Amino acid sequence: MSDPKAPAPVNHWIVALTVTLATFMEVLDTSIANVALPHIAGGLSAGRSQSTWVLTSYLVANAIVLPLSGWLIGLVGRKRFYMACVTLFTLASALCGAAPTLEWLIIFRVLQGIGGGGLQPSEQGILVDTFPVEQRGMAMAIYGVAVVVAPILGPTLGGWITDNYSWRWIFYINVPIGVLSLCLTSLIVHDPPDMAAEIRRNRAKGFRIDYIGLGLVTIGLGSLEVIYAKGEEWDWLGDTHYRAQAFIATSVLALSLLVVWELRHPDPILNLGLLGERNFLTCGVLIYLCFGVLYGSNVLLPQMLQELFGYDATRAGLILSPAAFFTMATMPVVGFLLGKGVDARALIPTGLLAVAGSCYWSAHLNLSASPFTLVAPRCLLLFGMGFLFVPLNNAAYLYLSKSQINNATGLFNMLRNEGGSLGIAIAATLVERREQFHHSRLVENIRPANPVVDRTIDALVQFRVAHGVSAAVGREQAMGLIQGMVRSQSRVLAYLDTFWIYWVMGLAILPVLLLMKRSVARGGATMH
Repeated sequence: MSDPKAPAPVNHWIVALTVTLATFMEVLDTSIANVALPHIAGGLSAGRSQSTWVLTSYLVANAIVLPLSGWLIGLVGRKRFYMACVTLFTLASALCGAAPTLEWLIIFRVLQGIGGGGLQPSEQGILVDTFPVEQRGMAMAIYGVAVVVAPILGPTLGGWITDNYSWRWIFYINVPIGVLSLCLTSLIVHDPPDMAAEIRRNRAKGFRIDYIGLGLVTIGLGSLEVIYAKGEEWDWLGDTHYRAQAFIATSVLALSLLVVWELRHPDPILNLGLLGERNFLTCGVLIYLCFGVLYGSNVLLPQMLQELFGYDATRAGLILSPAAFFTMATMPVVGFLLGKGVDARALIPTGLLAVAGSCYWSAHLNLSASPFTLVAPRCLLLFGMGFLFVPLNNAAYLYLSKSQINNATGLFNMLRNEGGSLGIAIAATLVERREQFHHSRLVENIRPANPVVDRTIDALVQFRVAHGVSAAVGREQAMGLIQGMVRSQSRVLAYLDTFWIYWVMGLAILPVLLLMKRSVARGGATMH
């Protein structure tokens, strides 16, 4: 890397906006296809369960490439690697839009995930190279807006495009932005001089690839993402077809062997030795746990709106998306504070308490909640995101040397990605399991001997008879109505229970902060 104080050939902020373009679209693609799944399934004559592989295949490929990006950058250079990823992502997006069958769409989504997986670590490395230490907080704020706001806008944008045009356009919109990003990157972004020397050293060693490490990363993280995405559908350890158990066992075995192998290998493909630096390890654990809570709680409220409040994807997005402005407003402020020498450890608790407070607030919602009551906890959640994402991304690299940044960005983004996937899997599992629990408990009280139930059924039957329905049909409709009320109330209670659990998890993360070293962006840490 170049000296961080040396003047850049192009304005820092232009570089930041340039590399953020493609990253924004890549992160957007992790969520934009969710709402289009029914349309994709219908358009390609596939079942809903089969169509979920459109999401899973992308996440699997993305997860595998993330930790490998630092090693690949060391071989070809950051600019070349970034442009190759943008090219592959853009081309694969066009192919996804033109896919004739579900099988081809899944193959193209794998290619899209491979291209997209290298964008985030590359951008972080470019920002660390481009900006002096005291300005990196603001740089990470721009990066954070892309990474945090894109998944929030994804369902809204995907719903609107699908409703008004076609599901194919959720992929086609990546093409012009990808081309623009390629043109700007080729003109504006440059590798620092010392990276060229690093590439020459790496190539002088020969292209000795850690094939065993590469295979273990691919199998371990790929299996982990599959089980995150399909675990609840397969009933986890209760899967009678033993698919879930097989993927869990494969993931645990491969990742365990990976740790042992990479720590002993002289030229590892995944530098786990970075975790020996206490601040990087602590920030990695925090980003993993925080994004588990963030992503898990972030998916619950939109699902509630569509399942229980009767909102379609577009209307739900219009209600919830304005909260993204809280993140966009908060992150630059946090970046400014970091640049002025505020310790990251002083900002992170605010984010955690805001996220936990949002979950606590959401745990008190009900089916008669007004739009403002639904939006308010969401705003608090996204306010907290700004106080978590920027300080953690800034503090993680403070005590690392220049030569370690490439590997560190890939490993750090992998931890964030896996934490988010885990949080979403936990949310899906808790909602389903708690709904079953509450349904069984509520049904226990729906019996003829219960006078409240008898009076309610009689009143409903009389109402139906008064409107020209026979008593027998009226009684059948009354029972159906009560069953529907039990199902909806069970679902509501399941969501509220999950919010309660995330509230506890958010508070439980706070003690991990005690392991962090002083994380000041100037004059405090031992920085490169």
